[in-house]
Amino acid sequence: MSSSSSDELEERLEEAFDGIFQNIHDDIVAGRRKKKGQRTYIERNREEGHIRLWNDYFSEEPTFPRYLFRRRFRMNKDLFMRIVYRLSEEFRFFQQRRDATGRDGLSPLQKCTAAIRLLAYGSAADSVDEYLRLGESTALSCLDNFTEGIIRLFGDEYLRRPTSEDLQRLLDIGEKRGFPGMVGSIDCMHWEWKNCPTEWKGQYTRGSGKPTIVLEEVASQDLWIWHAFFGPPGTLNDLNVLDRSPFFMTFWKVELQGSGTSSTDTSMIWRTTSSTVYIQNGQHLSNLSHSPQGGKAELFAKVQESTRKDVERAFGVLQARFAIVKNPALLWDKAKIGQIMRACIILHNMIVEDERDGYTQYNTTEFEEGETSRSSQVDMSYSTEMPSNLGNMLGIRNHLRERRIHDQLKIDLIENVWTKFGDEY
Repeated sequence: MSSSSSDELEERLEEAFDGIFQNIHDDIVAGRRKKKGQRTYIERNREEGHIRLWNDYFSEEPTFPRYLFRRRFRMNKDLFMRIVYRLSEEFRFFQQRRDATGRDGLSPLQKCTAAIRLLAYGSAADSVDEYLRLGESTALSCLDNFTEGIIRLFGDEYLRRPTSEDLQRLLDIGEKRGFPGMVGSIDCMHWEWKNCPTEWKGQYTRGSGKPTIVLEEVASQDLWIWHAFFGPPGTLNDLNVLDRSPFFMTFWKVELQGSGTSSTDTSMIWRTTSSTVYIQNGQHLSNLSHSPQGGKAELFAKVQESTRKDVERAFGVLQARFAIVKNPALLWDKAKIGQIMRACIILHNMIVEDERDGYTQYNTTEFEEGETSRSSQVDMSYSTEMPSNLGNMLGIRNHLRERRIHDQLKIDLIENVWTKFGDEY
């Protein structure tokens, strides 16, 4: 090979290597060099997302009317703005801040809307990216902080034991419905856990089904949820869950101050998977046969079946409002799953309070006047402290299973319902 051809080859190699090194340098400078595990920044123009959200729902003349806001946010605008205001006042995460370049970050409306959309539609975290202009990890962070904030700010008020006023109203309504002393219905639902750890699947799976987590709930006829116990594995039935729940500690020791009556004189309807039971005086239980015989028993079965649907309606409305608790849970962390369920229940109660006139079957103002009502005498304050009645729990559970008491209570209830509604049968 001649010297001239050798020099020409070296020049070409140098040019090729120079081109390769220049491309690598350009990639490094532009931040586009491909490296395993490296996160690529996407300019989403978050300001545009806030402006679009504001014009669509929160301006003086929004694009979408109030009924569409109610459908998509699951609550009225005033209630949503109240939540946004409290979160932005109390939590630094929901306060709009500037970054190092002086550019405004995501607004509280964007963050709260992202969390509500994930709860309401049960969709993937990146489903809000295109509209609200925030990434998947940011959306998950919004959901985590939003549920934590709801529990801390509103949990004491909206997931509380009944106040004296609440209890008296429930007792009056129960009397009108034919079940004196009834304060609500109790039942369990199962939430499928798609990403249950493999080593736990045997504990949370019943038969050939999917792993589930149990929610025990007490609801009244206006859909308010008074008691929620979430976390038992899906292999348990309703009776096993009741044995493990703090129900007897959290619900039965509310005092009717000024009336001389305590909540241990009240009762509840409790529907299990195979029967319906009636708890009274914190110790009695009545089991209704699925094949009633005679006019009185048939009427009682009809009235009881309609009354015990309170908790079923509450489950249905909760899942319809927040699809995230209807769809299989995608998270791995059980604590965060429980946090989501608790926040959804609190939001549900806030919506019920805001729209109670649409759910209540009775005009509660009629219970606030007259000689039979004691609501004007009771204390309206409430407490979230758990009463210390552990010593009574075993005794209560034993009395619940006494057959003689069951049969006598059933007879009394049938007679009471027949006396009240027999003329209409």
